[in-house]
Amino acid sequence: MVLNKIKRGFSSVLGGDSSTDDYMEIDLGLEEKKPKVNIKPFILRKFEDVNDVLNSLREGYTIAVIDIATLRKKDVIELKRAVAKIKKTTEALEGSITGFGENIVIATPQFAEITAPTISEDPQRQKNKFEMY
Repeated sequence: MVLNKIKRGFSSVLGGDSSTDDYMEIDLGLEEKKPKVNIKPFILRKFEDVNDVLNSLREGYTIAVIDIATLRKKDVIELKRAVAKIKKTTEALEGSITGFGENIVIATPQFAEITAPTISEDPQRQKNKFEMY
């Protein structure tokens, strides 16, 4: 009985007759699905560019790939400040940060972890591994 009263109440609000409408269709195809993980490239040209990186990391779904070559050529002190700020924010978010090569820094949120490659042998010996003795 209570359900019939609710049904009649909704049908009167929606302008339909409760005796003819048994259900209403809702189109769910209009919803936008956000990607679960974004991998976003950034270029640090000046110290203020750090804010874009930090805002993306704070969203919690972005892995930041940061090119630091331009700022390195311009001002090493500003580069150190920028990387320190990114590192501090990444650690506060319980994420990971590491450098790849001389010009790339990768910062991830909590759900992603960066693992360092394992080196099993001396790199010089590994280089000569295939040479004939």
